[in-house]
Amino acid sequence: MNTAEQAHQQDLKRLQLLRYMDDDFMTVCLADNYEGVELILRIILKREDINIKSVRTQELMKNLQGRSVILDVHAVDSTKKEYNIEIQRSDAGAGAKRARYNSSLLDAHILKPGVNTEDIPDSYVIFITENDVMGKNQAIYHIQRYIETNGGTELFDDGSHIIYVNGTYRGNDEIGKLMHDFSCTNPADMNYEALAKKARYYKQDEKGVAAMCKIMEDMRNEAAQKAEQNKAKKTAVHLIKIGKMTLEEIAEATELSIDIVKELERV
Repeated sequence: MNTAEQAHQQDLKRLQLLRYMDDDFMTVCLADNYEGVELILRIILKREDINIKSVRTQELMKNLQGRSVILDVHAVDSTKKEYNIEIQRSDAGAGAKRARYNSSLLDAHILKPGVNTEDIPDSYVIFITENDVMGKNQAIYHIQRYIETNGGTELFDDGSHIIYVNGTYRGNDEIGKLMHDFSCTNPADMNYEALAKKARYYKQDEKGVAAMCKIMEDMRNEAAQKAEQNKAKKTAVHLIKIGKMTLEEIAEATELSIDIVKELERV
């Protein structure tokens, strides 16, 4: 068995272990899966009136300074409310500042030139985390802004919502069943068909398995390219410090663009 065949067999084994709690697998399964996204939002928000009109996965969104973030799932409903669903297996990736940043990007994206700020629709940033990052043993945490007065607190109803979902929760209710499905590797053991059918397609259907394996191969190649580029950048930084070669010579030696080398020189 050659190296390519070995890698393919490893991909097939990895594929069977993937879950919705793995963001790459979730975004593939939810791409154009309006039924699945509606199910997730209806359960988390406890609303039956959500009608999704648009779903985009792995969407690049930038702020005015050019800083970007890739949204796992970005959905818009029939009332123009916008939803960002993020999977976070690492506690460090689900911090309060990350939630605030995603929320601000959504707002900036929603508000078009000439639109009155009072007409901006509600936005929801939802983190589904593998661990109970809040540590309060709750299924769902709703983060809100409040007005503090001498008489107590009052909700500052600005239409911005941040929600954390505890992936470890296993209560005998809809959210408990949903979190079970997010951690389930076998589609036959899942509770909700809207999620199971996509997982079944990518794990068991010949075309789906081929598509998923191609995605994993591309990810592996991209990771290898990034590793090579990082290695070349380290070499370039070292050569810049030595100071015996021109930037053009360093670019040629490391196979980096001259723009990248110039940027490394400025750091």
